[in-house]
Amino acid sequence: MTWSIASLALLAAALAVGFAWYERSRPSARVLALVATLAALAALGRVAFAPLPNVKPTTDIVLISGYVLGGAPGFAVGAVAAISSNLFFGEGPWTPWQMLAWGGVGIGGAVLARITRHHLGRVGLAFVCALAGLAFGIVMNLYTWITFSGEHTLSQFAFLYGRGIPFDIAHAVGNALFALAFGPALVRSLERFRARFEVHWKAVPGSLAGLAAAAAVALGAFAEPAHARAAPAGSAHRSIGYLDRAQNTDGGFGGSPGEASTGLYTGWVALGLEAAGRNPGDVRHGGPSAIDFIRSDADSIKDTGAIERTILVLAGAGVSPNDFAGHDLVADLQAHQQPDGSYDGQVNLTAFAILALRGAGEGRSASDVRTAAAWLASQQGDDGGFNFATKGGGSGIDETGSALEALAAGGRRGSATSARAVRFVAAHQNADGGFPLRPGDASNAQSTAWAIQGLIAAGRKPERVRHGGRNPIAYLRSVSARDGSVHYSRSSNQTPVWVTGQALTALARAPFPIAVVPRRSHRSAVAPGVAAARSRTAPRRGSKRAQQAAPVTPRPAGLDPRTEARALVTARRMGVAAGIVLAPLTA
Repeated sequence: MTWSIASLALLAAALAVGFAWYERSRPSARVLALVATLAALAALGRVAFAPLPNVKPTTDIVLISGYVLGGAPGFAVGAVAAISSNLFFGEGPWTPWQMLAWGGVGIGGAVLARITRHHLGRVGLAFVCALAGLAFGIVMNLYTWITFSGEHTLSQFAFLYGRGIPFDIAHAVGNALFALAFGPALVRSLERFRARFEVHWKAVPGSLAGLAAAAAVALGAFAEPAHARAAPAGSAHRSIGYLDRAQNTDGGFGGSPGEASTGLYTGWVALGLEAAGRNPGDVRHGGPSAIDFIRSDADSIKDTGAIERTILVLAGAGVSPNDFAGHDLVADLQAHQQPDGSYDGQVNLTAFAILALRGAGEGRSASDVRTAAAWLASQQGDDGGFNFATKGGGSGIDETGSALEALAAGGRRGSATSARAVRFVAAHQNADGGFPLRPGDASNAQSTAWAIQGLIAAGRKPERVRHGGRNPIAYLRSVSARDGSVHYSRSSNQTPVWVTGQALTALARAPFPIAVVPRRSHRSAVAPGVAAARSRTAPRRGSKRAQQAAPVTPRPAGLDPRTEARALVTARRMGVAAGIVLAPLTA
């Protein structure tokens, strides 16, 4: 085998790996359109400056593409720009080398972004673009040495490289001048496009220095108990204001502003507000509070899901669920447990039964919690995920997120079951950093919230779960509107009050159950009923049994069992299917 054939074989393998990486990222239609546009721009820049040997903006455009959008898109822009521009200059054995060289420049841009945390000024960007031009020259000199040199010696390579130095210097100087002229402007333009249309998100902790208060709540730099969380700021603060304005005069909430109140929507908004440090008993517009509305609707709290959700809300509000409007909700819930430990034989209901019981004061070692957790673990699918009902059905992100919360609350946070579930969730993150309802679907805010809460419950920081640098916290922020509402997806703003309530629980960065949020009028008070319920399983402070029985570290929000909302979810799926154009490239 000759040097030329061997090198082309290696090039083909490297290019195949690069394009497979790009396709595995499941780029959306917007990503495809942007990559194609940037590749065309890079190719056009090469053609437009053809009269000036080696002076062209192609390398700058490719590097900036990788810098803003990530390694896989950067590689695609570089490789496609090379092959497309050669339709003008002529295809040949040099084309794969140019594709690999410019593809590598795109990857280098992504590495640079991670190293500098996207804080690179005009001069620094120009310097790096100049270095990229020199690196491109080395690759092409290597191509000349392998393909046309009779003697493959270092001295021959040095000779060929020396002859190419003037061209390489022209390339580097041209790159620096182009970067000084338009580099920062192109970076800003691509960042705006990415932020607005979810092309590709990166983690940007450094850029949030001005939002220090919001960082602790929205980005969760530290895992804090509910009582120690700082007041929310930024987009989370706006979301609280949006929910306040959406409250109806009866104290409840509808799925959208102006809609009639329901227990489902009111419960979710109450949980979101509790997660952000607002007691729903204080949320009122001169009339009934959110808790008052739930109390007035108590006779409708009959199915398992509604009982579980209400217990979680009351536990966070400091209201005893053992005696609420004449109902012992904890006893009502326990009556739904089956002999096998499950609740109504469903994964989601069992997961939330565990969370509700723990919020009401049950210890991890309590028989109903222990048997429910064992049954839940036995329902894990072969792929590591969980189905809404039982093992054997398709796994979903929402259900797996709630199961992770329940496993942690049931004392199985560090188990192999939890680790497999975390891997399932992380494996199905979309290229925009968000998560879908079902693997392969488009991202939505609610499923992303469930993923975040499940990951945190399992001990993972959501900022570190990223797809090419894009993380789920950034996704939620990207679908947040100026008025504080959170859109369901890029194409849908259905039931914005419900969606905002659920997203707020994730932005507060802590899963269920929520610790008691003090009332405004008596910050140090805790409802006696809740305090008594939580003390039943902790006989002596500091003892091993007391540690096991203590309530879960105060954490907000998670996933509600959706027995009463399945029709709404089905309608949502149909609406999303009609309103979203999905164009993922799956492996």
